[in-house]
Amino acid sequence: MKSTLLRTAFLFFAVSVVSFSLQAQSNPPDARLSGRLTDLSAYGVGNVRVTAQLENGADARIRSAISGPDGAYLLVLPPGRYYIHFRHPSFVDRDFVLDLAAAENRSIDLRLEIQRVSENVVVTANAQPLDLDHTPAPVDLIGRQEIEQRQAVSLPDLLATQTGISLARTGTIGGFTTLFVDGGNSSFTKVLIDGTPVNLPGGDLIYTNLTLDNIDKVELVHGAESALYGSDAMSGVIQVVSHQGSTRIPEVNLFAEGGGFSSARGGAQVSGLVHKFDYSVAGSYFHTDGQGINDAFLNRSFAGNIGYSFSDSNQLRLTIRSNASYAGTAGQALFAAIFPLDPTAFDDERQLSGNLSWTFKTGSHWVHRVSGMEARFVDTNGFPDFNFFETAQFNRAGFLEQSTYSFRQGAVTAGYQYEVENADPNNLSGLHARRNNQAGFLDARWQPLSRLTLSAGARAEENTNFGTRVVPRAGAIYALRYSQGLLGDTRARISYGQGIEEPTIFESFDADPCNPGNPNLRPERSRTVNAGIDQYFSSNRFRISATFFTNQFHDLIDQQQGPPNPICFGGREKLFFNIDAARARGLNWSGEAHLNHWLVLKGNYSYDDTRVLKTVATARPFEQPGNHLLRRPVNSGNLWLNATFRRVNFNLSGYFTGVRTDSDFDSLYIGNICTGPCLTRNPGYARFDLATSYNFGRGISFNGRVTNLLDKQYQEAIGFPALGRDFRLGMNYRFNGRN
Repeated sequence: MKSTLLRTAFLFFAVSVVSFSLQAQSNPPDARLSGRLTDLSAYGVGNVRVTAQLENGADARIRSAISGPDGAYLLVLPPGRYYIHFRHPSFVDRDFVLDLAAAENRSIDLRLEIQRVSENVVVTANAQPLDLDHTPAPVDLIGRQEIEQRQAVSLPDLLATQTGISLARTGTIGGFTTLFVDGGNSSFTKVLIDGTPVNLPGGDLIYTNLTLDNIDKVELVHGAESALYGSDAMSGVIQVVSHQGSTRIPEVNLFAEGGGFSSARGGAQVSGLVHKFDYSVAGSYFHTDGQGINDAFLNRSFAGNIGYSFSDSNQLRLTIRSNASYAGTAGQALFAAIFPLDPTAFDDERQLSGNLSWTFKTGSHWVHRVSGMEARFVDTNGFPDFNFFETAQFNRAGFLEQSTYSFRQGAVTAGYQYEVENADPNNLSGLHARRNNQAGFLDARWQPLSRLTLSAGARAEENTNFGTRVVPRAGAIYALRYSQGLLGDTRARISYGQGIEEPTIFESFDADPCNPGNPNLRPERSRTVNAGIDQYFSSNRFRISATFFTNQFHDLIDQQQGPPNPICFGGREKLFFNIDAARARGLNWSGEAHLNHWLVLKGNYSYDDTRVLKTVATARPFEQPGNHLLRRPVNSGNLWLNATFRRVNFNLSGYFTGVRTDSDFDSLYIGNICTGPCLTRNPGYARFDLATSYNFGRGISFNGRVTNLLDKQYQEAIGFPALGRDFRLGMNYRFNGRN
């Protein structure tokens, strides 16, 4: 019995050895595909998903690998003909078909092209588009999906929910809107539309009629960025990025809606790709009667983005955006008994911006961009009862040339910019003002370690009024940890920047004998520091970010009493001087949780402790040193929930704002003593918005939106009641297009 068992075991062992030997001979050794993936600046690109599938086997197993932080990847594959695909949300996909022989070691190193409209790519904070993971400055990115889910219509309403933003509107839809970033003045944020500055000379911007037609992404960069963008970039930069056509069969979107306050809105967008020519055009119309006396608003918008590719490394692009609006401007409705409303006053605004750019490469290391840009603004204020009409016209035009050299561990960009400003600020005065700016700048990025990215740059700007100023910036971002586990990636970042702000046209050139301009004014200045940390959890499904900021503002321009003049109110002239100073410091916190594939929760909180440090002796009491800056709450926050289940999308937004220093500005002061309403404190409020949609199929969907869901009574600016509960219902037809 024992011998029989031994013979059986021996026979089994012999058969197994022969079987494994034959199998090894019939299965040739695997091939190895490896390489390193980098961006155009030679940074290693991590988290790229590399997949391989046998070309003639639709049901064949898909093998995959993920590139490491340095961009390295490795796939071990049986020999055969494979379809290889490289995918990363921040970069353009790459595809190859490869024949791999047995035991072959094949190496493919790729330079991936950045995807400019990706929600993970920053266009604004760097001289060249760069992945968010390598950008030291704090950046908020709002993509097309979020815009559609919230059913946002205007730029200010979209930005109002972002970290560090406070918004004040004098009235309802169409009211004059100011926007503050991290405690800076409204004029301290530079706004770009596809690279074209649209601020008025001196930094002011009319946000009233800026719609979101034909927009793929909005970027908000915190901190002074004058080293890249010159004047106006004192506390932040906002850039609007237009949609670009990409489908051979055109993509079409048609929409119409109506609702409360006799509101009606409609529009269309068409985009596509014809051979080497891409296009995307959109237009919209909006009208509402508003909720009070003379509160109607009418807006018409058109936007276009047209490009032509001579080759993959040589493209020409033209973008145009036009907004025209008409708004009634009755005045401060809450004080109508003291200051009667004007039922005929209006504000007619027209804005036009355009950018023509040529991007091309010379060799594998050089990328060049040449751009011509122009922005026009015309504003007519009318008071028909008094037969009084005033028109202001402003124009900014210029060109930019920059060249970037990329090497293995970084990139260096050098550029030159020239700009001409023209203004007719008051047709009644006959004043025409002209001012020129020119600048040269350098910006560099270096990655000495796979975990560390350093950046630095400087700009020398020459202005007709204040001469030449040099402003630097610097930053670093360090990956403390790489992980796909419960405790995921950890990144620390710090950035420093200086900003400058040229005087407004009135401050430099005003011919009013009682408020004369001062051509010798210095630029307003800022110094900003942002230091923060980003922590990811559970394979990046959860994120928490916290950023400490401190901003110093110096040489702020104000008016103080000048020499006696009997024709002036109070018997004295008022002269412009660089005399004021202020600061803002605080904490911006934000979080994001992908609770499920259909449920996303976002939130943010801002603590913004602003202070007046220095001002003129005749300033009103609420403007004296020690007080908070106007219309900037110390505490504010937002909550955003989106749920998509089958055909239904549900979006709920909450806005929370604490007490703010404010003023009715119609109070009468004798010296520093107030004799009018004397309101200097604006209470906090909470507001909720709801947006939902239902997809019927075949491209047809129903949309519904309610703003101020609980009909909260509040004021963003004292004396101007905000819009009550408002609803819109509409239909949308979308054909997504195909290649």
